[in-house]
Amino acid sequence: MASWYVAIILGIVEGLTEFLPVSSTGHLIITGHLLGFTGPKADTFEIVIQLGAILAVVALYWRRFLGLILPAPGQRFSGVYGLWLLFLTSLPASLLGLTIHHYIKEYLFGPTTVAWALAVGAVMIFVVEGMPKRNKTVSLDEITPAQALGVGLFQCLALWPGFSRSAATIMGGMILGVKRTVAAEYSFIAAVPIMFAATGYDFLKSYQLFESNDLLFLALGFGVSFISAWMAVKGFIILLGRLTLRPFAVYRLALAPIILLFL
Repeated sequence: MASWYVAIILGIVEGLTEFLPVSSTGHLIITGHLLGFTGPKADTFEIVIQLGAILAVVALYWRRFLGLILPAPGQRFSGVYGLWLLFLTSLPASLLGLTIHHYIKEYLFGPTTVAWALAVGAVMIFVVEGMPKRNKTVSLDEITPAQALGVGLFQCLALWPGFSRSAATIMGGMILGVKRTVAAEYSFIAAVPIMFAATGYDFLKSYQLFESNDLLFLALGFGVSFISAWMAVKGFIILLGRLTLRPFAVYRLALAPIILLFL
């Protein structure tokens, strides 16, 4: 395996970018190229650190996830109804992802496609932020099945590496009348089932690439990703209470040509 610092760097990159509207996949592709850490083992390592980021959200929103199993009094987004909403959000991208999974891995995982996805996503952020805000839905408990399915349809955009699942789902929620911060929180929670399924599917196909002496490298990346994601999610929600998504769009537009020029 690569040196220990590679695990730390990639863990930080994954944790900080997974739930921000800047594309963790894109940043991991770029960072992997710069570090010279590519290939089947690198791809599987990325799956492991994604699981660390996912578990950070579960830890942060554990009451909401517990409420899906043990319905909480006064919370509509819980129990069978909450699970139904998450199913509706996960369904479109799951079906489309299974259908074109090989095509995505074969043709879309590269610096050029990531750069274009970053740019297109940035333009869409500016468009969505420029639209009149309805903000009909101001809490997770007010999200409707139609909104959940609509967010799921927007989530299909994230199958293009570099677009960002977070950006796609937050923008989808905002277009459908969900308050920006609530759209972000729903995006975090809704990411767990589809990301767990996707990463689990990929890991089962490739875990045999690793040997026992790789476990420390994997554990290091996993732990760093968990901590970084925890901090990023908490900070992102605070920022969205004061800012729009436009600064992230500016960052994406600045990063895209750099990727095209140097990678």
